[in-house]
Amino acid sequence: MTNIDLGRPVQGDVVDVILDDHRRFEELLRDLRDSSQDRDAVRRAFATLHVAHAEAEERHVYPQLRRKRAVGEHEAEHGEEEHAEGNAALLAVLELKGTDTDAFEDAVEELARVVNHHLTEEELTILNPARDEVGPRVRADLGERFCAERNRQIDNDCGALANVRRIVSAARKDGLLDEYEGRDDD
Repeated sequence: MTNIDLGRPVQGDVVDVILDDHRRFEELLRDLRDSSQDRDAVRRAFATLHVAHAEAEERHVYPQLRRKRAVGEHEAEHGEEEHAEGNAALLAVLELKGTDTDAFEDAVEELARVVNHHLTEEELTILNPARDEVGPRVRADLGERFCAERNRQIDNDCGALANVRRIVSAARKDGLLDEYEGRDDD
């Protein structure tokens, strides 16, 4: 667990709640790059938020947006692949012993690249259609379900190294990391 405040939203428009997390990711990535920060605490907080956020989206948001025809199967599957890539990059950061090495900085750079790409793409191809195609009542209900799952995941220490390893291993078995594995930085 972490002592860094990750927020505990319980309701809200799902688009706004997700965007709030996206801004938290950006702040945590800035802190991971900052050598004056407690980078170990920051990476644990990032891991917790990343896993909780992705699990909540995959369990509730993506399926509902597909049912409402706001996004297609391709967009949802691509979002899941990018979550898997983010988890793989996150695992590389978590598995490093020290936080003051070139290896750590390289791993953080890759994590930032993968996560920032996903945030941009998700905001354009998933959140914009959710705003345009799904009514406020459905977005509020989805926000409540997203928050409940996100908070449950956080309470269960979802960012623990063993759990991130399990998630990445499952993603590999499911073929979600094939394209990412081809990169020379893995």
